[in-house]
Amino acid sequence: MRWRIYAPLALAATVLAGCTTPGADLPPLPPVSTGRYVLGPGDTIRVITFGAEQLTGEFTVGDSGDVAVPLLGNVQAVGLTARQLQAKMTAALMHTGMFKQPSVAIEVVRYRPIFILGEVKKPGQYPYQPGMTVLTAAAIAGGFTYRAVEDSFSIVRTENNKTIEGHAVRQTLLQPGDVITVFERHF
Repeated sequence: MRWRIYAPLALAATVLAGCTTPGADLPPLPPVSTGRYVLGPGDTIRVITFGAEQLTGEFTVGDSGDVAVPLLGNVQAVGLTARQLQAKMTAALMHTGMFKQPSVAIEVVRYRPIFILGEVKKPGQYPYQPGMTVLTAAAIAGGFTYRAVEDSFSIVRTENNKTIEGHAVRQTLLQPGDVITVFERHF
């Protein structure tokens, strides 16, 4: 008799054990460092060199990590902050001897895009904005589909030339270049 009472409970426990949240087995993502954005391939920067119009303009960080700047050639930019690149270019201009006291200012104009895949209405590539979360990325991609898991996500991120994948929630802050996967709910 006891078996008949416990059999449905055992069956329910077995079924529920197979219904884990997608992505729950992924490690959590390391927290996003705020205030210290490092440049990467695909970023567009504006360089302003006071008194040297030929060195002023918008430049894109190439796949090799360089920025091609007139008079300086290719300048390595990947892994540097805008301020560090500014100091590097100022020193390089001084080294050429063409400028006594060059004044260089650099700002990021366009960040690397983010990518959102899976159960959103318009998956694809979207521009990154500082402070963007997984939820705002989903909203930009047209919102969740009716099949979406709306509270558990996967993010693939490249940090320090290393690609990692981790579990994320709605409030997880994004970084440029992130690839977000919105999982499908299994009924």
